[in-house]
Amino acid sequence: MTVTEFTTTDPYAELRGTLRSWLEQNWDPEITVGEWWERLGLAGWVAPTWPTEWFGLGMSRDEANVVGDEIAAFGALGAPGGLGLLLAGPTIVEYGNDEQRNLYLRQIVTGTQGWCQLFSEPQAGSDLAGLQTRAIKDGDEWIVNGQKVWTSAGHVADLGMLIARTNVEVPKHQGITYFAMNMHQDGADVRPLKEMTGRALFNEVFLTDARVHDDTMIGGLNNGWAVANATLGHERAGLGAGGGHAAASAAVPGTVMGHLEFRAGDFTGAPRPAGKKKSSGGGGGGGGGGMFGAAEKMLVSLAQGNGTVTDPSIRQDLMRLHTMNEIARMTNLRAKAAKAAGKQGPPPNLAKLSMSKIVRLSRDVGLQILGATGMLHAYESEDRTALNEAGVNPFSAMVTEMALFAQAPPIYGGTDEIQKNIIGERVLGLPKEPSNDRTTAFKDLLKNA
Repeated sequence: MTVTEFTTTDPYAELRGTLRSWLEQNWDPEITVGEWWERLGLAGWVAPTWPTEWFGLGMSRDEANVVGDEIAAFGALGAPGGLGLLLAGPTIVEYGNDEQRNLYLRQIVTGTQGWCQLFSEPQAGSDLAGLQTRAIKDGDEWIVNGQKVWTSAGHVADLGMLIARTNVEVPKHQGITYFAMNMHQDGADVRPLKEMTGRALFNEVFLTDARVHDDTMIGGLNNGWAVANATLGHERAGLGAGGGHAAASAAVPGTVMGHLEFRAGDFTGAPRPAGKKKSSGGGGGGGGGGMFGAAEKMLVSLAQGNGTVTDPSIRQDLMRLHTMNEIARMTNLRAKAAKAAGKQGPPPNLAKLSMSKIVRLSRDVGLQILGATGMLHAYESEDRTALNEAGVNPFSAMVTEMALFAQAPPIYGGTDEIQKNIIGERVLGLPKEPSNDRTTAFKDLLKNA
């Protein structure tokens, strides 16, 4: 028997070479974040899967992942992250008109405008189509009144993806319209919601005579439910286990944080010329795996550091976590392949359910690894200082925050129960619960007081 040596060829070698060459010619840590993102975005490297006519390169998801990896490996500042690139952009590619694509997509890839999502309401979370925020026609504008809640990044957003009710005479799914709303107007009052982690990632937004123009309507009048579902599909794919990419920039897009004027190298750790003062507010540079893979590596490192890796139950849970992350990664690949083939299926919903399980397992095994230290948490900056001075491993704070936050993923982005309903009805063909909400005018439906 002879042994045959197999050699593998990187199918993306040419792409990597092209991108590296471009980075060598264009990356400059001394220019501003805004200047760098303009170069990166207009060259197509920020959203490479988008069509070439709309600031993309028409690449596959796998190719786009290679792009993100190469930018991080090169040490350059990554693409502007946030909900503009994750949700608004792909939705506008699909449903926007050419004028909107040229305006909004350019702003997204160059990071000049930050976005938030104005979907959920106090009485319309799981039943999103039951939203009661009203938009009433006033000439070529609409006057908007209502309340939104769980608005991620609302405090740093320039624009919001707003769905509002524009017709109460038709069933609830048929009278919704999707707008791009200016968040800097007097009628939009953004208030932070502090979580038990000590942070305020979410907000509630009160809309009082806010205004949106006809030109900001995405997908047409009363077609907002279809457009919103496209956004939700991108959300579940991006938030779900195995989705997303860690190469997104630490800098915040948009005008609120002011990061566009900072030195690009301050967000990557790129060395600064002698005597050059560092800009305030810098962050850590890109690189590494996705969010869930990074958490897994951190937990393994902690267990190795404090000796708990020898505990059989902890070893078993770490292996379970690794297995679940790998299954999630493969599920995400299935979703990408199905989308490329023009098909829709359960992978995004399965990915969302998988994420919930992964964060709960990460919580449990993380607290097992920390032991009694896991009961310590820094809610304020002075608390973090005190823990550091006491010699507590700085990664412990990340584990306890992850444990406290683990209750949120099964709720946001569509609850686990909603995902199971979708899979049951749309995939398994199970009957829907009896309801007349698709045939009765919204104004005639019973509502909570």
